[in-house]
Amino acid sequence: MNFLNKLESKIGRYAIPNLPKVIIGTYIIGYLIYYLFPQALIYIILEPALIMQGQVWRLISWVLVPPTTTNIFFVLIMLFFYYSISTTLEQTWGAFRFNFYIFSGLIFMIIGSFILYIVSGGGYGVGLLFSTHYINLAIFLAFAATYPDMTVMLYFLLPIKIKWLAYLDAALILYDFIRAQFWATRVAIIASLLNFLIFFALSRKYKSGASPVFTRQKPKKNTEPPKRFNPTTGGITKHKCAICGRTENDGIDLEFRFCTKCNGNYEYCQDHLFTHEHKK
Repeated sequence: MNFLNKLESKIGRYAIPNLPKVIIGTYIIGYLIYYLFPQALIYIILEPALIMQGQVWRLISWVLVPPTTTNIFFVLIMLFFYYSISTTLEQTWGAFRFNFYIFSGLIFMIIGSFILYIVSGGGYGVGLLFSTHYINLAIFLAFAATYPDMTVMLYFLLPIKIKWLAYLDAALILYDFIRAQFWATRVAIIASLLNFLIFFALSRKYKSGASPVFTRQKPKKNTEPPKRFNPTTGGITKHKCAICGRTENDGIDLEFRFCTKCNGNYEYCQDHLFTHEHKK
């Protein structure tokens, strides 16, 4: 948690806002390529052997390869579902932590593909083991760990808590890991889920309904929220996030709240309402 806080204080301003829209946008582009120009997919997959030959665009272009499914109905359901849970995670964790989670997963998969490339002696076909399917899986597991008791309608008919679906996915992953005939498959699985394991080892587990009450003004007798000096503009600001230091001058859409569980007048922006450690 402290590591993420320190990292966010240094580079948090560079986080991409509304990253779920970017993710779903890449899927839409990928499906258009899949349906209209399927032969073009071979030129964008993550293939280390070809990257080493100069096709460096594959380090990025592989995220356009959509999760495997051909039924347009299920594609639309998948896009809506993952946009919904991704947006919820971004709102709960904050833009920076969601960015950290997604991009660390992508980086681990790229590293894993090159490890297999080296171990296999520089062979082809390594990139086929890595796909955006694992991005979806990591997002789903993170959502289930954050909101384990949320109920979803399985096949639009059966209400089931999302944690049970996550347990089923984890069991299937473990089965694939054990039954894999080659270590290449095991390395791909480990690399694809490493961001999930590391993120939840560094960060606390956020649960829906466990958050404190936030107010615009701290309910303390005979006290007023202190005014803050902004060294960037040289003026006085009314609001300042105790984590990232942003003020109302950093964006007209930013919202700030005081936390009732923090001991003192600690105010937080919308990205840190649910992710800060309470001051005692």
